[in-house]
Amino acid sequence: MQQDTPTIEQLRAGIDSIDNRIVELLNERSRVVVEVGKLKSGSNMGFHVPGRERQIYERLLSLNPGPFPNDALRSIYREIISASLALESPMKVAFLGPRATFSHLATMQLFGLSAELVPLKSIPSVFEEVEKGKALYGVVPVENSTEGVVSHTLDMFVDSSLKITAEVLLEVHHDLLSRTGRLEDIKKVYSHPQPIAQCRQWLEENLPGVPLVDVASTAVAAQIVSEDYTAAAIASELAGSLYDLKVVRSRIEDQVNNFTRFLVIARKESERSGNDKTSILFSVKDEPGILCRMLEPFANRGINLSKIESRPYKKKAWEYIFFLDLFGHASEPEVAAALDELKQCCQFLKVLGSYPRSM
Repeated sequence: MQQDTPTIEQLRAGIDSIDNRIVELLNERSRVVVEVGKLKSGSNMGFHVPGRERQIYERLLSLNPGPFPNDALRSIYREIISASLALESPMKVAFLGPRATFSHLATMQLFGLSAELVPLKSIPSVFEEVEKGKALYGVVPVENSTEGVVSHTLDMFVDSSLKITAEVLLEVHHDLLSRTGRLEDIKKVYSHPQPIAQCRQWLEENLPGVPLVDVASTAVAAQIVSEDYTAAAIASELAGSLYDLKVVRSRIEDQVNNFTRFLVIARKESERSGNDKTSILFSVKDEPGILCRMLEPFANRGINLSKIESRPYKKKAWEYIFFLDLFGHASEPEVAAALDELKQCCQFLKVLGSYPRSM
């Protein structure tokens, strides 16, 4: 005899039963997390381990057969981990504010909503908050795939003792926002200089001759526009929701693959995860062929370099500091040997941190 098709009420009852089990399991998980926190506290271990988080994500995503999407599974576990960490110890994270900026979005992407997220007015303020122990972590932008490096962040590492413990890659989409939502009403456009530069071609084609006004952040731009019916802001969808603005056009960035990389800074180093990146800065002696020689220690050992950037050394005219990212952890023998060899031709060398590569 063929089984009857279940009714809506029966299916909903099944969902309710599954939800009940999920709540029970979340609380069971939380009780285990509390016990782990007690053990960490007794042994003076750090309660937040970025490498462990990465392992959790990788394991769960590899086990997921679908149809539940991996992106949604990752988002859910981000909040589960965030709430679990809050059970172990309150976690304060400083970021380059104000709220609703892309720095805010990147911070939420890594730490979730259960952490105490603190917006600050400048990159030096974020460093200072962490250095003084007022925040456990700080999140600062370091480069954009379209516009390049954020020089203020690189310069801060020269004198700071803080370590890079994680990185976040945020896909950045810019919306044009206004009170009316009509393109013809716009007489001026506000935003941070970086988003303006990332949308310059679109602005020239669609709003030729309209003044572009630089402000401190995309969130500040949205706040200004919330009180001006003749203006528009280039900002995030979150900023539009926060300041009750309408979308004039969405995704106006000139490059489709527009990413901003953020670094997480802390006073303690990150543990080895097995899939790491190391960032260093150094200054080389002024000798013929020195720029070629500084790459040999890595090339000879097959170590991949993902980035190299030079900045003027502000303490000495016409001297430069190099920032370099490589794949691997500073504790790995081959990486350690390459860094030791490089140090021989440097005036100074500083390891900024080894940390899990962004997924």
